Amino acid sequence: MAEKTSPEQPLPIRTVLQMVGGWIGRLGTVWVEGQITELTARGGTVFMTLRDPVANVSARVVCARGVYEAGTPRPVDGARVVMHLKPDFWLSKGSFAFTALEIRPVGVGELLARLERLRQTLAAEGLFAADRKRRLPFLPGTVGLICGRGSAAERDVLENARRRWPAVRFAVEEVAVQGPYAVAQVTEALRKLDADPAVDVIVIARGGGSLEDLLPFSDESLVRAVAACRTPVVSAIGHEQDTPLLDLVADVRASTPTDAAKKVVPDVGEQLTLIRQLRDRGRRTLSGWLDRELAWLASIRSRPSLADPVREIERRAEQVDQLRERARRSLGGSLDRAEDSLQHLRARLIALSPAATLERGYAIVQRPTGEVVRQAASLAPDDVLTVRLADGRVTVRVAAPDQATETSEPGTPAKGARTAGPGARAGSTKTSEPGSPSGAAEASAPDAPAEAGEPRGSSQRERPRRRTPRR
Repeated sequence: MAEKTSPEQPLPIRTVLQMVGGWIGRLGTVWVEGQITELTARGGTVFMTLRDPVANVSARVVCARGVYEAGTPRPVDGARVVMHLKPDFWLSKGSFAFTALEIRPVGVGELLARLERLRQTLAAEGLFAADRKRRLPFLPGTVGLICGRGSAAERDVLENARRRWPAVRFAVEEVAVQGPYAVAQVTEALRKLDADPAVDVIVIARGGGSLEDLLPFSDESLVRAVAACRTPVVSAIGHEQDTPLLDLVADVRASTPTDAAKKVVPDVGEQLTLIRQLRDRGRRTLSGWLDRELAWLASIRSRPSLADPVREIERRAEQVDQLRERARRSLGGSLDRAEDSLQHLRARLIALSPAATLERGYAIVQRPTGEVVRQAASLAPDDVLTVRLADGRVTVRVAAPDQATETSEPGTPAKGARTAGPGARAGSTKTSEPGSPSGAAEASAPDAPAEAGEPRGSSQRERPRRRTPRR
């Protein structure tokens, strides 16, 4: 203020108010937006409060009845409007108010556009995501209910829930569900119920209304408060066609308050029917299982092994006897065949043995060194020789050179000598020595191997040795 004042020179109050009124009068007019509350009419003047829907700020507005009634549609309490206002100061009361020169309701299209922008913003933050939704408890101990005072929504929820489950308990918070105070009261009631550990689920219910009536349930602060709740929240706002943002952020959406009651508590009749059906199904299942087990036991009991166990043992014993007899016959046949084969091999061995050749009258003449004498020309007088016969050995000495020696012609046996068997050499030498038991010795060289098996009665030590040439 331009005027200088002091305790000694104060200004009268009328002067100060005139100065304030003059300054306010120079402000001019302005277009503002807000929500109408406390709407009253007295005579030709309409009084109302214009409230900011976001902040807790309001201003007093007056207008002529003609200005108020000129709005189409006519504004009502809680309506969002745009006003052309002129600030006025009443000098007599020292009060300030706005005078409305024109009132226009906010268009539905503009409201819907704002809601869509807010919806996209909240959806981008993930507040509407399906993975954030929580499952409702099957049978809540206490249901928190936020609704209007004495409203039809409260009555519908309580009656239908108690009809379905008579033992259900409610914690009811009655708040304003439209108008400028709805958002603050609903948010406060929501926080109170969420902090109560006895409350298992919260229902926010309101009946139908216009778009403006349901605007508080699309408020950003309320939507964020619901998203921050630890308790599952059921939204039952308006009718089926109404979809405030609260429906999108809530864990479960109910089309009506009655539908909300059906979702939060089960129907006792349906549950009893389900229990009876499950009991019957369990009884049938158990009965069928018992019948199958009894039939199985009966079939086991009727088996021969259990009906006459001794008979089974006897049958097994007979099988053992049969198998034993079969094994005996098989082993006996195998032994007989082996014995026949052994006899055959023995006969072949005897037939091919040098002892058989000696049995036919042949002899083997050897030097003391064991060398076999094959030619008479290799002998000298007085050579000591060993003659091997079929039944033993004799030692002889070659006669002196002056004794007669008969030499046979080729192909003719020697005179006085025994004819050699097949394979013996044609030439032979007959010598005698005084004092010998036989008086003469017969020497021959059979073709049979000398190192073959010994005949019976012969000594193993006297078998001639064959020199094996080194490779």
